[in-house]
Amino acid sequence: MKNKVIITDADGVILDWQYSFTQWMARKGLQPHRTDLYNLALCYGIGSVDMMRYITEFNNSASVAFVPPFRDAMKYIKKLHEEHGYVFHCITSLSLDPYAGALRIQNIRNLFGTTAFEKIVCLDTGADKHEALEPYRDSGCIWVEDKPENAQLGTDMGLDSYLMAHDHNSDNIPADMAVVNNWKELYERIT
Repeated sequence: MKNKVIITDADGVILDWQYSFTQWMARKGLQPHRTDLYNLALCYGIGSVDMMRYITEFNNSASVAFVPPFRDAMKYIKKLHEEHGYVFHCITSLSLDPYAGALRIQNIRNLFGTTAFEKIVCLDTGADKHEALEPYRDSGCIWVEDKPENAQLGTDMGLDSYLMAHDHNSDNIPADMAVVNNWKELYERIT
């Protein structure tokens, strides 16, 4: 399994959730004051309870079927899959709503094809990924994540973790964490 499975997060790794969410919030008349923080409540200057309501509403909306690919993910996921035989397993903290999950799966398959992602697991909004990563423990599989805590969790569980760099996570990177700025960098390290 180790040599041919790459486990990914979705938002901020293969999908540009931030862009779609920002556009969706703008339609509600809300603009971020900052873009360099992971905590969106602070970015928008609203309470965390209200922000979680917005995130949940967005994640359960039809908008999740149209989230664009993140940076160069389409090109290099296709190359890894078609030219090198890798398959992908996605673990995303989106929603437990089955229709939102179906839209997320549809979005990923529309962007990346029907064979690259063998498995897509939708967890609750903001859910911890420990239980979902457990089947991969000590496998050495590549794990690509944008949240430093989840990337570190993968490392602690015996995965080959890579953190996808963002402005919002640049000040919270563990010293020994492998960081990539895009899929091209990851592709070059893998191949």
